[in-house]
Amino acid sequence: MDFNSIKFLFNTLKHLKFKQIAYRVLYVLRNRFVNKEYSYELKGSIEPLNWPNTIEQSTSYLGGLEFRFLNITHTFERKIDWNHDEFGKLWTYNLNYFDFLNQQCIEQTEALILMKDYVARTHELKDGLEPYPISLRGINWIKYMSKENIKNEVINRYLYNQYLRLLDNLEYHLLGNHLLENGFSLLFGAYYFKDDLLYSKAEKIIEEELKEQILQDGAHFELSPMYHQIILFRILDCIKLIKLNSWKNNYLLDFLEKKASIMISWLREVTFKSGDIPNVNDSAINIAPTSNDLFNYADQLGIIAKKLVLSDSGYRMFSNNKFELFVDVGNVGPSYQPGHVHSDTLSFILHVNNKPFLVDTGVSTYEKNKIRQDERSTTSHNTVVIDGQDQTQVWGGFRVAKRAYITKIKEDVDFVEAEHDGYKSLGVKHSRKFIINKTSINISDNIINNSSYNQTAYFHFHPSIVKITIDDQSIIVGNNITIVFTGTNVIMHEKLYDYAEEFNKIKKAIMVKVEFESNLETSIKL
Repeated sequence: MDFNSIKFLFNTLKHLKFKQIAYRVLYVLRNRFVNKEYSYELKGSIEPLNWPNTIEQSTSYLGGLEFRFLNITHTFERKIDWNHDEFGKLWTYNLNYFDFLNQQCIEQTEALILMKDYVARTHELKDGLEPYPISLRGINWIKYMSKENIKNEVINRYLYNQYLRLLDNLEYHLLGNHLLENGFSLLFGAYYFKDDLLYSKAEKIIEEELKEQILQDGAHFELSPMYHQIILFRILDCIKLIKLNSWKNNYLLDFLEKKASIMISWLREVTFKSGDIPNVNDSAINIAPTSNDLFNYADQLGIIAKKLVLSDSGYRMFSNNKFELFVDVGNVGPSYQPGHVHSDTLSFILHVNNKPFLVDTGVSTYEKNKIRQDERSTTSHNTVVIDGQDQTQVWGGFRVAKRAYITKIKEDVDFVEAEHDGYKSLGVKHSRKFIINKTSINISDNIINNSSYNQTAYFHFHPSIVKITIDDQSIIVGNNITIVFTGTNVIMHEKLYDYAEEFNKIKKAIMVKVEFESNLETSIKL
């Protein structure tokens, strides 16, 4: 391993918490030398919870051993291979989550056949025995069995032993949303089995992690609007669980309601009028419940959103009756778990007349391949690339080495200006200022310190923009939108890029690159 590789690895590992490293070592050693069996016998019968329908899952089980996850459909012959890995780990994970138990149409007899098959073939499982799918599957099984008033001793015994396995493998080596999902699931398990051990661990994880993971402006600290929606959904489910099933005191309920209130506030601030979220970092549609579904769910539970201003999440939203401008002026976060981070500092998304215009290119895969690397790179975002390098070194699917940091920020109601040091190794910094007027947006890019490198600003248009005209130093889109550049060397109408609004679904769209020396003025006239 050469010096640069060692430096690269050091810049990745130095941000980890000691707890993450210690638990990773512990789990590796323990799993190598200890093979623990989970065969606890339940004492007494288990009564289903009070659990009416909540937000229904999208249809992913099509019947006849046919499943559709992440826009990929597969039919099994004779029996289900719960380890099926042809379409990547995330597809396999989804198969093992059992979200389909809570879709709109599934026959109880067929649901029970699938659950019993899973129980009978536990000895074959691989990914399904990891703590994350155990957590999501546990919630789904408890919801379904409670909703359908099913009492099944074999399934309940298996489910309880899965929770014992989860207790021994909590994701302290990862932290972030994974550990939170462990905690949420333990809470469902605690209420279902009336188990104090599960409850004490659930309460501890949920309280500690939500205090850390939910920022002051209400954002989830992984800064993915999609994961924010997922975590908020879990919190609302936990609130409903506690309200409908009296067992423990209301301390946790009050705590969860306060967190839900500020998370709803943040989600309202960043959701476009169309109902779409900004697909920044790892975000895609048709994975999490929609913002409107969550707002309605919160209303049903009597949760009142606390009005907050966007702040420490680093996101800003400017809007009027003509356009909505979403801007990223924040740091990589969280420092010790940046697995869903993209290299997109000072990027932006623009909607015009309630329709997407300039967009984030999205995410189509979690596989560790070139597509994943490209989708996380700086060139896939509406910001400036210097010398062809990423501002933040994203690698390995979910890894981050050197990071860009915001070093200065100024803002008011009609502008925001920020500077980052992602190119300090080149001896330069990038500053960008957004000035918002009623019918125009002015963007000023400034490369601080003289640079002999190539600077390029990227602009990614939504696939609905099928034609643009480049005229000298401007771009004309349709009949009424003009983008004028001052300070450019050359405008290059690039080949079409891959726009990923959903996993495994690509559309071709137009990207424009604008080269400049040290200063670029961009005026978007709407």
